[in-house]
Amino acid sequence: MYNDDMTPCQDLVEDSNTSKNTHFQTVLNQYMDRRSFIAKTGSGAMALAFAASVSGCSDDDNAEATPPTGTQPPTPEGTDKHAWSDLKQRPSKLSFKAVEKNTQNSFSVPEGYALKVLYAVGDPINPHNAIKIDSISQSGASYKFRSGDCHDGMSFFGMHPTNKNYAAKESTQGLLVLNHEYLAQDELHLPEAITKGIRSEDQVMREINAHGVSVIEISKDTSSQNVKVNLNSPFNRRITAQTEMEIHGPARGADLLKTRFSPDGTLTRGTFGNCGNGYTPWGTYLTAEENWSGYFARKANDTREIAKEDVALQRYGRGGTGARSSQYGWNTPVAELTGNTDLYDCWDISIKAANALQDYRNVMNTCGFIVEIDPFSVSARPVKRTALGRFAHEDCRCSNPIVGQPLAFYMGDDATGEYLYKFVTEAVWDPKDMNGGYTAGDKYMDKGTLYVAKFNDDGTGEWLELSFDKHGLNASNPNYAFSDQADVVVHARLAADARGATKMDRPEWVAVNPENGEVYVTLTNNSNRGRSYETDAANPRSYVDVKNGSASNSGNMNGHIIRFHENAEKTTATTFTWDIFLFGAEADAAANINLSGLDDLNDFSSPDGMWFDPRGVLWIQTDDGQYTDETNCMMLAALPGKVGDGSRAMAASTKSGGQETIIGAPLKNDRVRRFLTGPSGCEITGVTMTPDYKAIFVNVQHPEGTWPANQSSKYSLMGSAPRSATVVITRKDGGVIAGEALEEKATTA
Repeated sequence: MYNDDMTPCQDLVEDSNTSKNTHFQTVLNQYMDRRSFIAKTGSGAMALAFAASVSGCSDDDNAEATPPTGTQPPTPEGTDKHAWSDLKQRPSKLSFKAVEKNTQNSFSVPEGYALKVLYAVGDPINPHNAIKIDSISQSGASYKFRSGDCHDGMSFFGMHPTNKNYAAKESTQGLLVLNHEYLAQDELHLPEAITKGIRSEDQVMREINAHGVSVIEISKDTSSQNVKVNLNSPFNRRITAQTEMEIHGPARGADLLKTRFSPDGTLTRGTFGNCGNGYTPWGTYLTAEENWSGYFARKANDTREIAKEDVALQRYGRGGTGARSSQYGWNTPVAELTGNTDLYDCWDISIKAANALQDYRNVMNTCGFIVEIDPFSVSARPVKRTALGRFAHEDCRCSNPIVGQPLAFYMGDDATGEYLYKFVTEAVWDPKDMNGGYTAGDKYMDKGTLYVAKFNDDGTGEWLELSFDKHGLNASNPNYAFSDQADVVVHARLAADARGATKMDRPEWVAVNPENGEVYVTLTNNSNRGRSYETDAANPRSYVDVKNGSASNSGNMNGHIIRFHENAEKTTATTFTWDIFLFGAEADAAANINLSGLDDLNDFSSPDGMWFDPRGVLWIQTDDGQYTDETNCMMLAALPGKVGDGSRAMAASTKSGGQETIIGAPLKNDRVRRFLTGPSGCEITGVTMTPDYKAIFVNVQHPEGTWPANQSSKYSLMGSAPRSATVVITRKDGGVIAGEALEEKATTA
């Protein structure tokens, strides 16, 4: 997740969509004078009251030798329309005290809530790799057994106390699975100097192992709600940028995926750039590979034998005739420790041998997929599901499972002007596949139909099929000659270009409403909207946004959340209706910018992470650089209505008179309000909850200052360097998170 205003790792954000699709022609070098934008009213600088409550943290005792006794597993879910829902627990309003905007270097939660730092960079996942005092710079090899960096997407899987498999309603023990997206290098290597040029193998090993995914077992006390990590769990493990992976789906065995490591194209190594996530009805974790192309080096004038390969490389960020360096230089070590240079050669996609079986020219084609991980299967390889397409996957969310109907997986491509996709399974949902692991994954995720979305200005939309030999997706295509379905899924962006999909303002996380199946998508921002990308009804705003007194920032600077309703409530539908649920904006912005009528208790900018809990409470997280002069990144809770509950409106735009769009019904701050703010410099990302709603887990990525050392007695003993971490938030009275309104109702009944 990266912002348009050069927050961490912005250089990895792609803008490679040069297609000229029907509804969104580019505006060529249009000069936009300041009067052509609609500026915010007022200065935007407001006096800040510090957050009402910054909770104290207990001394974190993260080891638990014996898991607690739990309850019997529930009846398998998926037997009706609301299989994952718990709608009777949905509050009618939000009555916790909203956290106020602030720029402190600490975490703020509502009054009556408590915060605990649970799992930070360098923390061990077993008793044998205890962290050293005053440093997180352990050996590179040891990071196979430590928390990685830049925590991101996350899901909780309840675990049956006896069978040790997935139990969807179990809250006292379970597996927390989370992504480690990229690196805060300066903190990861303290107190070492980061090697340049030919890099130290130990440092590169540390970085490679600090990417990927963590699986950790946790327990929760039923009385105090205190959460601990069980360091003795056999399920604790790290999946890294070198872990062997299976390749399944239509691209398995394709020439495009054959490398020196896997001459038959069935295996690859590693998952990295892991951003958003998802989970399946059968109880597995889905991690999304997002910004991965910048990890690979390519030498200058690396001419490809087949012309279309250059087209593909250009579309995925590694094209051109000049040299392309690796973001982290992982291709440079001389392997002084391991003696295995192959571990580092694989980060160079240059042609170095007579054919693809002798070098790594194709290795980038094995990246950019949804990866399935079975948290309860320690030995089996994770699986890359190629049928779901290859792009900068931000997230992957499954439709509400309904017996006898296909499942749909919704996914965003997080790069400027990219698309929204869905994959519809050929198989129909059968609850007997609960705990089916990778076998169930093969059944549902290897065969089906991939689609890309087109949003029409009248509030309707279409799903455009991406299947070989249909709609021109074959050798006759003028821009890229497709050979087969493997070629289509590996080059899904080119297929979507050819079908005329809608260029969106960076589609990020996706959430599915358990109440009605409607799908929500965060469109985080686009500073080029109104210039390189013309406004349209689905991406309607272009305006000047004031930051630190300067009006130099323009475009869709604060982002929005779009939602859609599948026709006839069928996952197989090829048409839908849509509106815009919320517009990010500052409270004092003009009405045609602050179209959702946000106030000081719920205004936000750059929505990113997002998740519906089974009650139907929507959690919205921000990754912002535009409003950080007034407030740190945050998480809000919302109680949505439904598509079509609002009206038409005119948004601030470069077009004369503005851009007409369709907005959802405005929500008062008892239906959407700020639940927390993170420490300065951070992104708030990743959210999940125990099924009893009494513990909510949130990730803090790349904080500044000294957090969490300044807010946790445990971490204060480990030096003052900032580090990404997972926190757990509970109510001090042991109650349900955001459930105060239900308790008030019960009291007055």
